[in-house]
Amino acid sequence: MTQLSYAAAGVSIDNGDELVDRIKPAAKRTMIPGVLGSIGGFGALFEISKDYKNPVLVSGTDGVGTKLMLAFQLNRHDTVGQDLVAMSVNDILVQGAKSLFFLDYFGCGKLDVDTAERVVKGIAHGCELAGCALIGGETAEMPGMYPDGEYDLAGFAVGIVEKDEIIDGKSIKPGDVVIGLASSGVHSNGFSLVRKVFEMTKESLDTYYDELGTTLGEALIAPTKIYVKALKSIKDEGVKIHACSHITGGGFYENVPRMLKEGTRAVIEKDSYPVLPIFKLLAKTGDIEEKMMYNTYNMGLGM
Repeated sequence: MTQLSYAAAGVSIDNGDELVDRIKPAAKRTMIPGVLGSIGGFGALFEISKDYKNPVLVSGTDGVGTKLMLAFQLNRHDTVGQDLVAMSVNDILVQGAKSLFFLDYFGCGKLDVDTAERVVKGIAHGCELAGCALIGGETAEMPGMYPDGEYDLAGFAVGIVEKDEIIDGKSIKPGDVVIGLASSGVHSNGFSLVRKVFEMTKESLDTYYDELGTTLGEALIAPTKIYVKALKSIKDEGVKIHACSHITGGGFYENVPRMLKEGTRAVIEKDSYPVLPIFKLLAKTGDIEEKMMYNTYNMGLGM
């Protein structure tokens, strides 16, 4: 009888150890004051600064959705990590929270160390943009759970805000100005519809469009913008933010009302900012009605 082993079952502990060794330098670059210990422990430790008087922890979790299928098709794994971080840190940012740390989950059928390394380095880059620490994570190799060459991502961020500085929309008043912050493209929402409109083939994704100034694949894979530094700049200039919304799945119609207090509404002039070419191409190619576009995508404004 053949002697069984974990490796024979399809799980390589050595590959997992090699991945940890490879990503340690990238994770180390994200370390900020408050991090205790180093990556690789059973639990991640973070000490809250005593500068906070009434600290409130704010947390958010998300994934990248079916945008991962685009990454598989393009064999581009260096940007989806930033997408993963952005989805969570932008969500807690709208409540005024400064991101402290981030943890990720990488699940696959068979661990490809090179691919996983590119993904996690992208996560570390996203954490650097957000000013938070990549403090830990989990790599799960599960033979038979995922097709070869595919993986899934999830992550969560924890941030902090002074209790009296929480952005909750309560101070909204008539005459407040709505400021839109530009997106980098489709970000990480609505890709199930994108895949219905465009063929996810090499020929289709490699097609160059003059209006995009790049190939379709490059326009779609553009990483989600992280708005931490932009909102910090606004705050540092003394601008009081009364409410904020991250424009993700559900577009304008679902996300803008989430920041409003009862009895108020936001008026957004469609012609007051440029809609990105990728959205015009999506609407035209897929014959998607305008309301559906604004109810699915950020249309060029990510926050």
